[in-house]
Amino acid sequence: MRRVVFNQKGGVGKSTITCNLAAISASQGLKTLVVDLDPQCNASQYLLSSEGIIAEQTIADYFETILKSRVKKADLADYITATPFENLDLIAAAPDLDDLQVKLEARAKIFKLRDALSKLDYDRIYIDTPPALHFFTRSALIAATRCIIPFDCDDFSRQALYNLLDTVEEIREDHNDDLEIEGIAVNQFQPRAKLPQRLVDELIEEGQPMLNTRLTSSVVVKESHDASVPLIWHSPKHKLTDLFVSLHNELESN
Repeated sequence: MRRVVFNQKGGVGKSTITCNLAAISASQGLKTLVVDLDPQCNASQYLLSSEGIIAEQTIADYFETILKSRVKKADLADYITATPFENLDLIAAAPDLDDLQVKLEARAKIFKLRDALSKLDYDRIYIDTPPALHFFTRSALIAATRCIIPFDCDDFSRQALYNLLDTVEEIREDHNDDLEIEGIAVNQFQPRAKLPQRLVDELIEEGQPMLNTRLTSSVVVKESHDASVPLIWHSPKHKLTDLFVSLHNELESN
């Protein structure tokens, strides 16, 4: 199963959700891979920095090799880095991903990631995407079988949500029949505030695929980022960790 965490808006917790769901998957004994496609490299730093690991090969190196494919064939397995955590591997990002977009689009390489990931032997693959709709995001949506959309509860995010749903549907119709929206994951939820609850209730009434688990805000997330250790290992008994486990189990039960 290949899951993409997708939202064109920045600051909605894509990398945090990606890494923590993947970590829970790994902690439950599933061989798990995270693919970081964001030039900001947040997921890569989150999963590698606790032990100062530097990825010798990145996803940018893979795409560079693809562009030179007449010289050398690229095997995505060669670009995997082991994290310090059992059952959890990473294909790291690099800042120079931005410079590769135009070249890759011109060479019609949009299906390469899908084909490469399909050859890897993992129980679960999680793909973290940049806050934009461009070559790498489309590649991820084409490569995935499931899509999780993080949502923070404000009206601007709600209006953008409809465009996101349309984008996923367009990708599904044009390029990837297997792509399903697994659900909209509410993040940084404030249960005592009226506006977030009202927005969620209205989206449910509209028939939007809202996931039942609501991820709340907590300083423990920043502490987890600072330690570069996902919550399941950093703070296994914290309430927010329990919510991430609930979200993971909800997704797995669908």
